Amino acid sequence: MSKPLKHSDEIDEQAELFEHFRFVADKGQNPLRIDKFLLHKLEDTSRTKIKAAADAGCIIVNDQRVKANYKVKPDDLILVMLSYPKREFELIPENIPINIIYEDEDVLVVNKEPGMVVHPAFGNYSGTLVNALAYHFQELEMFQGTDSRAGLVHRIDKNTSGLLVVAKNDHAKSHLGNQFFNKTTHRIYNALVWGSPDEEEGTITGNIGRNPKNRKLMHVFPDGDQGKHAVTHFRLLEDLSYISLIECKLETGRTHQIRIHMKYAGHPLFNDYEYGGNQILKGTTFTKYKQFIHNCFNILPRQALHAKELGFTHPVSGKYLSFNTDLPDDLSEVIRKWRVYLSNRPE
Repeated sequence: MSKPLKHSDEIDEQAELFEHFRFVADKGQNPLRIDKFLLHKLEDTSRTKIKAAADAGCIIVNDQRVKANYKVKPDDLILVMLSYPKREFELIPENIPINIIYEDEDVLVVNKEPGMVVHPAFGNYSGTLVNALAYHFQELEMFQGTDSRAGLVHRIDKNTSGLLVVAKNDHAKSHLGNQFFNKTTHRIYNALVWGSPDEEEGTITGNIGRNPKNRKLMHVFPDGDQGKHAVTHFRLLEDLSYISLIECKLETGRTHQIRIHMKYAGHPLFNDYEYGGNQILKGTTFTKYKQFIHNCFNILPRQALHAKELGFTHPVSGKYLSFNTDLPDDLSEVIRKWRVYLSNRPE
């Protein structure tokens, strides 16, 4: 529960403030303006908002209010305070159908439908996969508390379909979490992208971090000066002339990794509105072709990405488990339509 700030006489003036975020700077922290420091720590915010918070006395470092130009030092205790309590999160079980393809006493593997958010967060406190899991596992302690990411060891985007493994107890969550951290899991995605890669197989390497101009999106920093190391291996499965079906193997698991890496490589995902794939990027200017593309967009109203294969070592038995799913109906139908379109296209 959020508590009002009561650290020292220097900061007990005016209305009480409630702690929303707390950070401790690393021992090796180089001097960095606190507005820049917090910009990399807080999702969905801007430097302007951070400066406004500092001007309002809502950023506290070592019990002292600071301005936006304060330089963060090693071991600094940084609090972001607001004038209202932080929303208390309650994990509400909801009877939402989920496609379970494997379950035992320790793990569950789900084939997530497109359009379902994986876990509750600001703006999505219900209707998520975790809400559905809380209903399915009402007898399990892990799903009875206030953990918005109960059981999760990885996630996929709302409009990405496919496989997720969920832990059913703390031992399984720790064991699976280590596998994802150490990159020993097997993850294969299928995607439709604009254009055709120059080579049938390749690797995309480029640090991924928040887009400086839009914090909701990701950005590739090829020089490695920002973001986190990211590697995606791809293989061409089918050349459909103006689009291609490809297979992507993740070596790392960064937010929006395949989507932003493929855009960086010049091949945005088909109908990925956040990264430009919802425009006609290849093909002709004929009206009939434009109508065909828009029909495909209507059939597949999301980025064309599916988590197709998942493999991991069982946290208790030690047995290696591998799962493979069919492409969802919307993605399969668009591929079928493209094949028909190409077969009927005049030479």
